Amino acid sequence: RAHTLTVLFILTCALGYVTLLEETPQDTAYNTKRGIVASILVFLCFGVTQAKDGPFSRPHPAYWRFWLCVSVVYELFLIFILFQTVQDGRKFMKYIDPHLGVPLPERDYGGNCLIYDPGNETDPFHNIWDKLDGFVPAHFFGWYLKTLMIRDWWMCMIISVMFEFLEYSLEHQLPNFSECWWDHWIMDVILCNGLGIYCGMKTLSWLSLKTYKWQGLWNIPTYKGKMKRIVFQFTPYSWVKFEWKPASSLRRWLAVCGIIFVFLLAELNTFYLKFVLWMPPEHYLVLLRLVFFVNVGGVAMREIYDFMDDPKFHKKLGQQAWLVAAITATEFLIVVKYDPYTLTLSLPFYITQCWILGIILVLTWTAWRFFIRDITLRYKEIRRQKQEHRHEKDKCLSNGDRHPALLDEPNGNKPRERKL
Repeated sequence: RAHTLTVLFILTCALGYVTLLEETPQDTAYNTKRGIVASILVFLCFGVTQAKDGPFSRPHPAYWRFWLCVSVVYELFLIFILFQTVQDGRKFMKYIDPHLGVPLPERDYGGNCLIYDPGNETDPFHNIWDKLDGFVPAHFFGWYLKTLMIRDWWMCMIISVMFEFLEYSLEHQLPNFSECWWDHWIMDVILCNGLGIYCGMKTLSWLSLKTYKWQGLWNIPTYKGKMKRIVFQFTPYSWVKFEWKPASSLRRWLAVCGIIFVFLLAELNTFYLKFVLWMPPEHYLVLLRLVFFVNVGGVAMREIYDFMDDPKFHKKLGQQAWLVAAITATEFLIVVKYDPYTLTLSLPFYITQCWILGIILVLTWTAWRFFIRDITLRYKEIRRQKQEHRHEKDKCLSNGDRHPALLDEPNGNKPRERKL
């Protein structure tokens, strides 16, 4: 890392040299943006060289140190936005992109939900084609990458189905959540999400069966072998299969529930941040945020699993996991501050009843599985041990004819009775 510190020193000197050579513009906003960008670059260069390594080493530890430092920068940016007024916060987005800071209408995916519309003779399937926009491949690739992070079929399916229920529940707050029933369950859950999860699980199966024997690039004689080695540099150094086992203990059950909750909250933050900060869904900042969460989320999930699976060796939660939790919470606080009216719109009565029923069922199952069931099993085990002990005692006090020995002995043989 001494060489990388030299690079940091040269970069700092180069930035200072360029600043001294050129004539400083008189535009305050331009100078402010340029100074902030230069400060971030210097911090990222320092972090890439000096930050603590994470659990991943491919393609290079510096790559994951870079995303750790990006997490810090993004969290600081969110804190800055949080302490602004609503008007100033939206106005600040114009410094990033002049086209931002303008209220945008939300697209409603509901409306006419006929799969086959006989009234439209030219294209009776126009409702389906209208829903096939850029979010369809985004859903697929998003869930493919999420599966690589979670590495569990059932957890991915639960998160996918739960988010559709959240869209049903919150469509009175965001028009973007209003979709047709077949858009929810056929296009999203089965086709996009389901196919992405399936391809992700197939990739995980291939990675788990792959032989991890790393050889130096220059020790490989053929060019084909060298190219194959370069490609495999972007695969894991070794493979760890995630076995969450949520029902094995109360601690793991609560941890899995917490992971699902944070995932769902991060998904909701995507839509609510666009709504309160007036960002169009196709804006590059939305895409950059998704790329950011894909990189930091994989490290965070590995750190959480290591902490759950081996708490003696991993005595504390990893740094990336704490940063992801802090970022998700800060994003939610921004949504609450910038538009409390939308969040406080009351849920429809039947939606409230459904969520109360679901929460009661989850709490009931938790109490039965980790408290009542254990008490019942412990009581049955104690009762079985007592019966075995009583049976062995009766066996010792009986003779070969299964009659009590004290009744067959003469009355005068007291020592024999006491001995028995």
